[in-house]
Amino acid sequence: MKEICSMCPRSCKVDRKRCKGFCGMGDKLVVAKAFLHLWEEPCISGKNGSGTVFFSGCNMRCVYCQNYNISQEYFGREISQEQLVKIFMELQAKDAHNINLVSPSHFTLQIKQALDNAKGLKIPVIYNSNGYDSVHSLRMLEGKIDVYLPDIRYFNDETALKYSSADKYFKTACEAVLEMYRQVGEPRFDDEGMIVKGLIIRHLIIPGHVDESKRILEWIRDNLPEGVYVSLMSQYTPYYRCESYPEINRHITRREYEIVLDYFYKIGLKNGYVQERDSACEDYIPDFNLEGIKNI
Repeated sequence: MKEICSMCPRSCKVDRKRCKGFCGMGDKLVVAKAFLHLWEEPCISGKNGSGTVFFSGCNMRCVYCQNYNISQEYFGREISQEQLVKIFMELQAKDAHNINLVSPSHFTLQIKQALDNAKGLKIPVIYNSNGYDSVHSLRMLEGKIDVYLPDIRYFNDETALKYSSADKYFKTACEAVLEMYRQVGEPRFDDEGMIVKGLIIRHLIIPGHVDESKRILEWIRDNLPEGVYVSLMSQYTPYYRCESYPEINRHITRREYEIVLDYFYKIGLKNGYVQERDSACEDYIPDFNLEGIKNI
């Protein structure tokens, strides 16, 4: 770990060996769950499940975060890089279709070192982030990541600051996504329809912010090839501190989702995934119980 941390766009410049960064983490890996996840996009979860590793801490402060107990309250268990490799191998042995790294942005260096040492790992590795990533950290991972799965969540800086304390979010996320695309290109799938390489962009639709969703889709159309996939997510659930933000203290409406979906097709985008509106409930929030890391 560098003495002065600049792993994510915040560039806290703290010595994480001595104190914690904005992400709430020191220089040791902290993991809350590692399991076969069946609720990702079909090309990721498949029939066996995605070998998903949830890292604790986060470089954003989303007021509606469904995973707030690990992202902002920092529940999890500290592990070594060797133990992370063991987790990867155990998930592979369980026939996971891939290794899915959730909220990895603040542990980029440690993850790279673990992947360097995971010599027997043969399944694709997915980098699953909120999009608030730094280009220099992503370049450290070049050749190690097979699939990038970022969100582009906000278009307006004011919205990103208000709900996620993320300065210059759209510019930062767009630069990161372009670097991700440079590394892995358009999605490629195996004979069973499972993704083996490429970029899928997620977009979580926020209540009352359909116009921002449209602007994000326009940017994707204008800056990336039409072969890139977009996953339009309706799963927003008012959670955590949403009571203090009444304008987003609700689910998105059917009409809001239909407007965004119709616009997706209207502007010429073709490939992607949609969600059923019943995905917007607490039933799909993982139980962070240290599954998969208790006995490593």
